[in-house]
Amino acid sequence: MGLRARGVGALPNLIRSLRKEAHPKPTNQQSLPSLRRAFSLYDQINLIDNVPDDQLRFQRYTETGFRVNGVDYEGSLLCVGNMLMSWAPTKFSHVTPDSLSVFQIVRPIPGAPCSRLSSSITLEILILGTGRNIEPVDPELRRFIRSTGMKLEAVDSRNAISTYNILNEEGRIVAAALLPYGAS
Repeated sequence: MGLRARGVGALPNLIRSLRKEAHPKPTNQQSLPSLRRAFSLYDQINLIDNVPDDQLRFQRYTETGFRVNGVDYEGSLLCVGNMLMSWAPTKFSHVTPDSLSVFQIVRPIPGAPCSRLSSSITLEILILGTGRNIEPVDPELRRFIRSTGMKLEAVDSRNAISTYNILNEEGRIVAAALLPYGAS
């Protein structure tokens, strides 16, 4: 009975040590969660690593920027399809209709048929990466985005770049306005 009592007494310590190993402290530079775990047939169907060279793929984010196709970018970014541009806002309160006015003139805008897909399939979305936390979007900004023919999805930047990668890999034309993860 003494052996069993010692084993039961050691169990809480073992559980605590396993929890610490399972949840390491976050670092400044974090890789995106892998979609490999989502595919049970990963060895037979490898969709993630077979991205064309001319297609944008976010590989990592930091407090101050992003890594796209092996190149580190500091600051905020705008993406339309496979076009990448620097973007002026440094925090969420700087995101205004003026800061997104490029979407009134840049073509192809999301919502236009994509030549790689059936002409009846369109994507009408702007993914707004709001930094570390999801922020409520000003109604004026929502109206502006709607006036360009897009719908708005505002999420934290980590989820925004993951969503961008997935939609872009599907061959859709998608737009993203991304603040660095450390932006508030």
